[in-house]
Amino acid sequence: MIINARIVTISAVFGSLLAISPLSAAETSAPTYSKDIAPIFNEKCVECHHPNTVAPFSLLDYKSARPWVRSIKDRVVSRNMPPWQIDKNVGIQHFKNDPSLSDEQIALITKWVDAGAPEGNPKDLPPAAKIDDSNDWRGTAAMGRPPDIIISSSPYTMNAHSQDQWWRPLADVPVSEPTWVKAVEIRPGTVAGRKITHHALAHLVQTNDPEARKFSDQIGDGRSPNEAGTLMEWAIGKSYDIYADGTGKLLLPGSHIWWDIHYHAAGETIRDHVEIGIWTYPKDQPPSHRVFLTGFQSTARQGARLDIPPNSIVTQDGYTVLKAAAKLQNFQPHLHLRGKQMTMEAILPTGEVRTLSSVDKFDFNWMTNYIFADADQPVLPKGTIVHIISTYDNTAAKKGNPDPNQWVGWGDRTVDEMGHAWVNVVYISDEEYNQWAKEHEPATARRLASGNGN
Repeated sequence: MIINARIVTISAVFGSLLAISPLSAAETSAPTYSKDIAPIFNEKCVECHHPNTVAPFSLLDYKSARPWVRSIKDRVVSRNMPPWQIDKNVGIQHFKNDPSLSDEQIALITKWVDAGAPEGNPKDLPPAAKIDDSNDWRGTAAMGRPPDIIISSSPYTMNAHSQDQWWRPLADVPVSEPTWVKAVEIRPGTVAGRKITHHALAHLVQTNDPEARKFSDQIGDGRSPNEAGTLMEWAIGKSYDIYADGTGKLLLPGSHIWWDIHYHAAGETIRDHVEIGIWTYPKDQPPSHRVFLTGFQSTARQGARLDIPPNSIVTQDGYTVLKAAAKLQNFQPHLHLRGKQMTMEAILPTGEVRTLSSVDKFDFNWMTNYIFADADQPVLPKGTIVHIISTYDNTAAKKGNPDPNQWVGWGDRTVDEMGHAWVNVVYISDEEYNQWAKEHEPATARRLASGNGN
């Protein structure tokens, strides 16, 4: 009788525990590739991880992915893949182009790998991912049509073995009247050209542009573009820019594209060019505001000098005063091999300091452009100081550092350093800013109007 009583009691207790904490099927069984992981890979990974790309392995099927599962887990847990180096603890956190994995997706991949990476039932597989291996314009799908204007650089032959080279030809802009730009995309002219093209700048040279001159502090140094600024900067990991509704860039008759193309050797001789596709606004629907791609500096050839001693970590600060109220559409850090971190702050005329965005694990292989969601684009008053903070790690601990025993200064070469943030800036009037501030930040608006920062 005593033994039976104990059995009944234990059974009752165990049954109560199950009633209190029921385990779902997902919690008691391991995720499988076919049902749980393949949909994540298709959505977030296979655009790069498929055959004949720069990715080291394919994720199109279980057989290809299985040998790499430990590496996959390490990369997603550290958030190195997909490449999205934004600091998730500070600044703006909503973006139009965020490819990163959610915490839930990372947990699911981790659980799958730790369980031995089971394949599961192939009948559970999602539809096969559609892979575009062509060199077609990526912006065509987003814009609903091919580019309206295509401008090419003259071709360049890159030897199989060579120092880095810079190709800086001019190209005419084929417009006969002022033309507003809604979107732009730069690409190497051929698939092979992607092996040698590190990045490309399309500077817009317009000498009859007094509006642009109002916002520029540039001083010609023999090869810098004029006040019209840069039409687009392309680098590994970037595709196209689409400007927010009501904003765009302006092309004027007689304009030129001054190309600045950085080539590096790929072990084979390749001849290629770079081209820019331009989508325009309808003539009868011009935008109300103009976009200027601005390189906010933390270092420059003139002014502050960049000096990184061997085996050291150095931080550099740069300050730019906005000559008019402005809205910032994105944040794209540009550093080289020693680049570790870049932060963009706004110092308001009131003295208030706001951290707008920060990349805390910069990776030279991914020049990611972080495009703010429309509702999160910072709107700043005239006189705001844009503060760019760059940190460089010239030690052996920095992955990819070619030689921590070398002194490093400013320069165009990959082994030199730079420090600037490419930001699409839309200037607005004081009246527009004040109206925005009344609707979004009444307290700030009152302090600014009174000249009192307290």
